Order: sequence, then structure tokens, then C-alpha cells
Amino acid sequence: MRSSNPVFSRQGAFTRDTGYAGFGPSQSAGAHTPHTGYPHDQQPLSAEQLQQMYQAPPAGPLDTGRMTMDDVVARTAMTLLTLVAGGAVAWFALPAGGFGIPMVAALAAFVVGLVISFRRSVNPALVLTYAGLEGVFLGAISKALNTYLSGIAVQAVLGTAAVFAGMLIAYRSGRIRVTARYQRIGLAVAAGFLLLLVVNLVAALFGADMGLRSGPLGIVVGLLGIGLGAFFLSLDFHEIEQGIRGGAPEREAWRAAFGLTLSLVWIYLEMLRLIAILRGDD
Repeated sequence: MRSSNPVFSRQGAFTRDTGYAGFGPSQSAGAHTPHTGYPHDQQPLSAEQLQQMYQAPPAGPLDTGRMTMDDVVARTAMTLLTLVAGGAVAWFALPAGGFGIPMVAALAAFVVGLVISFRRSVNPALVLTYAGLEGVFLGAISKALNTYLSGIAVQAVLGTAAVFAGMLIAYRSGRIRVTARYQRIGLAVAAGFLLLLVVNLVAALFGADMGLRSGPLGIVVGLLGIGLGAFFLSLDFHEIEQGIRGGAPEREAWRAAFGLTLSLVWIYLEMLRLIAILRGDD
């Protein structure tokens, strides 16, 4: 990134040879000329010319081709709407408890997500495809849990929205600052959390129960998972802010939407698990 300000990062926008921002080449040092208010070869404008300039329509905003917050909001809304549409299809079209199609969708979403992550250029079609596939998986899981715990899907959606709003307010107010140390600690905790989940999965395959799905330990793990999702959101907010300041291309708004969707999906799944543990212990 050439500059933290996308306006000043455009080459030729301003010149700074004299220490002042101005358009066009600056005068060389030592070339002193009497100040008349007009360039040497330009005559004062007539009253008619001034009137024409005054009546001319105002210039519209420049299309810089750079990512803006409006771009991020619009692309994220499209991605989340696609995810919700996929979830609605699974909710109304698939039987509760039938996990064949949802698991295939989850695996396909995982593969598409990896492709998006490792591609140098972001592809909007892939982002929307990921959202649709992930939506099918989430819709099926939500419907199955809602069959036994009525209203859990709505509770998880509201909880996810609350976490998102809380993190956005905390980040915008400066209460959360994404520093290098903050990132190192968060990523280390995330790595440990993922390792714990892998160990629990392997133990479950051999019939062992580590207690991560119920009881006090399950609640602690659920809260930790939601906290990590909030941490990922703060990283997303930071990257978006840096991208806008650095003049990232407009197309990168799709990558921002993908990152936000990943974090929200993580939080939603952890929220489902935590609520299921809490309601199951009642």
C-alpha cells in the first residue's frame, strides 16, 4: 500500500515539491515573480465567463475504482442473503435428520472456501457459491436441532447478531485495538482450540467422551468458541479498514464479504452448540 489515504495514493494527484499541495508542476526554487493572482499567460476571466462557470453543473464524485465501505456492506449483504437462501432451501426441502445432502454441501463449501483463500484474485461467483453451500448445511443443522429444541435457530441468529454488533461498536470506539501482540495471542488460542476439537473428534471415533458437548466444560468450550469468533471479526474489521485506507481495488470487497461470512458462520455454529448445552441441562 503506497499510502494510508487512497486519495493521496493516486500518482499525480498532488505535488509536494514546495511543501504545499498543489496541482501541476511547482515553480523552481529561486524563481521569484510578482504575484498578480493569475498565471503569467492567463488573462483575468470576463464577467460572462465567470457567470458561465457559476451556472455549470457541479462535478460528480470520481469513480476511483477503490474499495469503499459501501462496497463492503453491499457485497456482504449479497453473500449473507445467498447464505440465508441456501438455508431456507434446506429448511423447507430437506427432511429433519437427513444429513446426506448437508454433509456433501459442507464438504463442497470447505473445498470452495480453500480455493477462495488461496486464489490471488477473488472470484465473486465462488464467494456466492460458498455462501449457498454453507447455507444448505446450516439450514439442515438448524432444522434438526430446532426439532428437539424449539426456537434454538432464532436464538442463535439473535446471539450471532448481538456478538457482531458488540464487536463492531467496540472496534469503532477504539476499545479493541488490533495490534501485533493481540493477533499473536488470539491466533495461538485459536490453534489450541482447533487442536482440542480434533482430539475430541478422534476420541469420539474410539467411543471416548471428553465432555466437550455437555456440562460445565462444554459451556466453557462454547464460550471460548464464540470468543474466538468475535476475535476473527475484529481481524476482519481491521483488514477492511486497512484495505480502504490503502486504496484496495473495489473487487476486494468480495474478499472482505467472504471473511465476514466465515466469522459469522463460526459464531453461529458455536452459538448453536452453546445454546443446545444450556437448554439440554435444564
